[in-house]
Amino acid sequence: MLNRSIVKLAIPVAIGALALTACGSDDGDSNGGGGGGGGTTYKIAYQGPLSGDNVALGENMQNGIQLAINEANESGDYDFTVEYVATDDRGVEGQATAAAQLVIDDEDVIAAIGPAFSGPAEVAAPLYGEAGVLAVSSSATNPTLTEQGFPTFLRAVPNDFAQGAGMAQFLAAQDGVEKVILVDNVTPYGEGLAEVAEASLTELGLEVERSSVPVDTPDYSGAARTVVQSGADALVYAGYYQTAGPFAASLKDAGFDGIAVSGDGTNDMQFLSLAGAASEGWYLTCPCTDATADEATADFAERYQSAFNQPPGTYSAESYDVAQMIISAIAELGAEANRDSLYEAVATGSYEGLTKTFSFDENGEFTNDAIFMYQVQGDDIAYLGPIEELTGG
Repeated sequence: MLNRSIVKLAIPVAIGALALTACGSDDGDSNGGGGGGGGTTYKIAYQGPLSGDNVALGENMQNGIQLAINEANESGDYDFTVEYVATDDRGVEGQATAAAQLVIDDEDVIAAIGPAFSGPAEVAAPLYGEAGVLAVSSSATNPTLTEQGFPTFLRAVPNDFAQGAGMAQFLAAQDGVEKVILVDNVTPYGEGLAEVAEASLTELGLEVERSSVPVDTPDYSGAARTVVQSGADALVYAGYYQTAGPFAASLKDAGFDGIAVSGDGTNDMQFLSLAGAASEGWYLTCPCTDATADEATADFAERYQSAFNQPPGTYSAESYDVAQMIISAIAELGAEANRDSLYEAVATGSYEGLTKTFSFDENGEFTNDAIFMYQVQGDDIAYLGPIEELTGG
């Protein structure tokens, strides 16, 4: 079992000679990359958007996971090999069942990282639970996911109670902000984030107006006019970068000059590409740190850049940590490693990663609630720091 004391594994360290069996093949062959320790092969799957509108977010996470697996296999510290398995749900509920079933049906898959988005997670988590497969999401933030009793689902990121409250805390601290309009994209993620932000803003004494714009909206000019006509001093958009981009452009054309805030679903360089100059000044929250700005993740950022010829993106470092946490737990379990024992080890343990310490409550909820603020400045997304520090909260 993964010790309740902190396990530190920033780069894989020697665990000792382990003869692992159960829930793995014994051929030692791996598509995970690099050499391998031989012996048993364990598969770790990732379920997320590897095609479709939000593929950039999915690839950020996939790259972090693949880097962790490659480094583990190349380290020579393990008497087992890890193989990476990708399953694409396009970030939509309609593809989630098939994507999860591919993982479940492969008996050599010992754990899944994901689903990445809240909608697919709500569909797939009960399937993983029925099959006894550990599913750890490094990015699905809808608060209700851990309230539904999914037996093997863990969330390795602060949920939208923290993110929505952070947005509200930030806006309440800005001069001249008295009214905020909240616009969601009519998805479980967007609606959940908007509901939390609304409650938090109201509690802080700000006037709030709500609006919704479905993800398949072809023209955002009407929604932008609604925002301007509301007289709001600030906007919170709860959605993904694929729709935030054209919405931001329409807001600029409509003359909106208030403060604009969006969440982790928009926090990607693709937002800048889609919105162009209209993205300037937007604030973007995330339960994720900037791997290029944090001393603790500096070496990781260099290795990531070398491997993928680009800097780490949103949730790259967190996904790397989750993969390392799972690999560490497999190593500690030794010959007892299987789907059931791995879930128990991770769910009850504590793991010190590069980005944070990972531990979970009895419902599978992450026990850390730090939220970070970013801002679009020129052709970059600048890291501003923890919202608590920025607001003096």
